[in-house]
Amino acid sequence: MAAPDRLPAIPPSAYTPAQAEAAAEFRARRGAEPFGPYAPLLRSPKVMQDVEALGRRMRHGSCLTEDLKEMAICQVARAYCQQFEWSVHVLEAEKAGVSRALLEAIAEGRRPDVMTSDEALIHDAVAELIATKRWSDTTYARIVARHGEQGAVEIPALIGIYALLALVLNVARTPADGAEGLARWPE
Repeated sequence: MAAPDRLPAIPPSAYTPAQAEAAAEFRARRGAEPFGPYAPLLRSPKVMQDVEALGRRMRHGSCLTEDLKEMAICQVARAYCQQFEWSVHVLEAEKAGVSRALLEAIAEGRRPDVMTSDEALIHDAVAELIATKRWSDTTYARIVARHGEQGAVEIPALIGIYALLALVLNVARTPADGAEGLARWPE
């Protein structure tokens, strides 16, 4: 069972003026008060706004297709054992066409047995980046050949923003949005 949420959503009546402004902008875009990683991030309203802006950019303007982007986000959630991030993005990945078998392999922490060439490229590049904090010359060349230099920048940025969100969520102990879908690894 998960530990209690350390940084739950702030009631709107308790917002500071800066929090109220940041929350109003968030609400205008998302139709809801800050939730998920944005609930704890609201403790630093400007950081929340900046992080949310980069997150939007990476989710809605990336050179990667939705399926590849969501698969990569799920890999980050698995790497950080982040239940909220997983619970949201596994559903997005399925909607984008990522196979259940591929997602189950990621959840188990293993390389999927069956992937398209594009899935294998992104899966392996993300796994390498998470494990080694860099890419080999071979991986870099493969990414540039398929996604250009834009991909060589955007893929690490995507991994970075979701790693940042996972760390915030883990520190805050934000609960999953539904059932926890990842087995907890020893911490």
